[in-house]
Amino acid sequence: ENLPATREHDVKVQVRACALSWVDTKLLAEIKLKKELVPVGREISGVVLEVGSKVTFFQPDDEVVGILPLDSEESGVCEVVLVHEHYLVHKPEKVCWVEAAGTVRDGLRAYTALHYLAQVCPGRSVLVLDGASPFGTIAIQLAQHRGAKVISTAHSLEDKQYLERLRPAGARVIDVSHGKIDVAESCLEETGGLGVDIVLDAGVRLFSAEDEPAPKSQLLPHKHDIITLLGAGGHWITTEKDLQLDPPDSHSLFLKGATVSFLNDEIWNLSNVQQGKYLDILWCSYIMEKLSNSIFRPQLDEPIPLYEAKVSMEIVQKNQARKRQVIQF
Repeated sequence: ENLPATREHDVKVQVRACALSWVDTKLLAEIKLKKELVPVGREISGVVLEVGSKVTFFQPDDEVVGILPLDSEESGVCEVVLVHEHYLVHKPEKVCWVEAAGTVRDGLRAYTALHYLAQVCPGRSVLVLDGASPFGTIAIQLAQHRGAKVISTAHSLEDKQYLERLRPAGARVIDVSHGKIDVAESCLEETGGLGVDIVLDAGVRLFSAEDEPAPKSQLLPHKHDIITLLGAGGHWITTEKDLQLDPPDSHSLFLKGATVSFLNDEIWNLSNVQQGKYLDILWCSYIMEKLSNSIFRPQLDEPIPLYEAKVSMEIVQKNQARKRQVIQF
């Protein structure tokens, strides 16, 4: 309601849609950004109302999309926000507001994982765990677009049916919902015993079933399963920030010449030297361009009105949302 004056490099944006993502309060505390009130809703799309005196990329009436920085004092769940021009890119005309806001973060994560951390290329095999999640959906489509052979796990019959309907078709789907399927065995069988070149997890079990905190998810594979199914020279990209590898685990990875990489999509905003690459990912090389060409088809829920934002954010923060939640103004 009381926006400060527009600074030299600020862009005033009328928000048309804002996606809700889980807030990592632990990360905020570690980088000294923890505060009593944390703004939520960082992925926005909207129309430029006004630009600062030194803004060169945008002008009023431009349609834009972007991710507010970690240290933003403003929430994207507002009618009007001020954003530094370096956190925005132009939105293609063919892409609607909800799709732009709802795809930008998952697209960034998938591109970071499969391009920068694993260099996916034609002919390689990629395992995407929990492929029916918003992130998994984009990762599958990106890997297939790059010519990779994709295997994915489904956590329910509904997820399996959704993945089998994805276009282009071709991803091999392993239904783990009943707990009777051995993911490692299935992947080795699928690759002729050679193992998978790239594994993109959705978290892993670090302990045996009886020691694992319930019900963190018995649907997730054990870390030993991942190591077993990983091929020679393979890349394991993990979202498990507290991954613990014992000496036998490290020895197995050493024998395979495999690598373990940690996927932290906030790294682009934590390091200013990467800003050019970050903007290139958002627009020129990938996300918005591929979304405009219908290569990415995001996993979005129905648009949510502003008055339901609080309830939706509570669901997102409890990790109970199976589709990307987007507020539409």
